[in-house]
Amino acid sequence: MTLWGLMRRREFIKCIGGAAAAWPLAPGRAVAQSSKIYRLGMLGVGPPIAATVGDGAILVNSLAKRGYTLGKNLAYEARGAAGKKGQLPQLMQELKAARVDVVVTISYPAAVAAKESGIPTVIASGSGDPVATGLVESLPRPGGNVTGIADDASLLSTKRLSLLKVLLPQLHRVAMLWNKDDLGMSLRYEASAKAAQDMGVVVQPLGVREPDDFNEAFTAMNREMPDAILMVSDSLTLLNRKRVIDFAAEHRVPAIYEADTIVHDGGLMSYGADRHELFSRAAALADSIFKGAKPADLPVEQPTRYNFVMNLKTAKTMGLEIPSNLIALTDEVVE
Repeated sequence: MTLWGLMRRREFIKCIGGAAAAWPLAPGRAVAQSSKIYRLGMLGVGPPIAATVGDGAILVNSLAKRGYTLGKNLAYEARGAAGKKGQLPQLMQELKAARVDVVVTISYPAAVAAKESGIPTVIASGSGDPVATGLVESLPRPGGNVTGIADDASLLSTKRLSLLKVLLPQLHRVAMLWNKDDLGMSLRYEASAKAAQDMGVVVQPLGVREPDDFNEAFTAMNREMPDAILMVSDSLTLLNRKRVIDFAAEHRVPAIYEADTIVHDGGLMSYGADRHELFSRAAALADSIFKGAKPADLPVEQPTRYNFVMNLKTAKTMGLEIPSNLIALTDEVVE
């Protein structure tokens, strides 16, 4: 082989090696050589998230693709407040005592508890606007010990209301349910209310703080029935979702939710970030922190995939005729 050919061959091998370093599985192969055990914590306001189902499974499986094996070089500790957010600081201390390297959070209150602990934190969902709430300094340069995934509430609210408009062209009044004790969700409500105002839709604000408050919300809607309902998701509203679903079905009021799990539970429709993407990206950020990156230097990401899910069985039960152009927009239909 000529000297020129040898140089070209070396350049080619170097190029291939550099490209391989960018492949998702390459970092995993490197991690697999290490005897270190990486410790991942999960914290939320709801029940603890198991590593084998739902969001926990997405997180652990995504880390597995990067070379982390549960029970070998990966330990997983999950804590959940079961709706009692006052327990979050203590649960976070338990994770700290378990020497977690990273904690992944669901909900704004969980993110606050994790931030205050000083442990590197990755927001997976439910934080609201992390800049407005003070969780991070900015999206490109978070500062401190928090990074993660956060969506644009204003954009999403406009989209949800637009979908309701396609279903109900004469949409005039929307009841909005949210947890007004959760700053992140209160800011989401404000973004939703602003979007509605810009679209000429009247908002019926129904803030709740505890389960009994839903009775007052239902009474208010019975007094002045809205055309539709928009529910902002957090642990309180999710734990009481069946009551909202049942009220909407009984009174034949179309409702849109943020999470597709509610549609699978019988809700009419939802529009929100793809959960698989959220927790896959959270795993990627956790992987970077395991390898030495600081959350302060990891930009807060925004989702790129959003799903519109419709439950046609619920629509039929409510006597709703769904326009074909709305069905054409769905990513998933539940029948």
